[in-house]
Amino acid sequence: MRPSLSLQFFENDPEFAKALLDEAATLFLSGEPETARLILRDLVNATLGFERLAKVTAMPSKSLHRMLSPKGNPSMDNLAAIFDAVRKRLKVEFKAHTVNLQKVA
Repeated sequence: MRPSLSLQFFENDPEFAKALLDEAATLFLSGEPETARLILRDLVNATLGFERLAKVTAMPSKSLHRMLSPKGNPSMDNLAAIFDAVRKRLKVEFKAHTVNLQKVA
């Protein structure tokens, strides 16, 4: 079992929390949704908690847990709502950009 992250950890290192949110978004957009869901689940647990997220998103807590499980399959609308809630809690904005792929020799 992997250790979970805590709110105190993020309060002590908000840049790490922002980096994890960025990583989760990048992984989703790069075709690695399972890892992205796990990172996002840890962020929810450490920042909002699933009960508060349920209130903010108007979705049942149990459904949110399932969406962010390894086998979860959240819709884009639900995923956007989850990212938005965590983003607001961390007081950050997203800025998407593309990068050129590195050629492998």
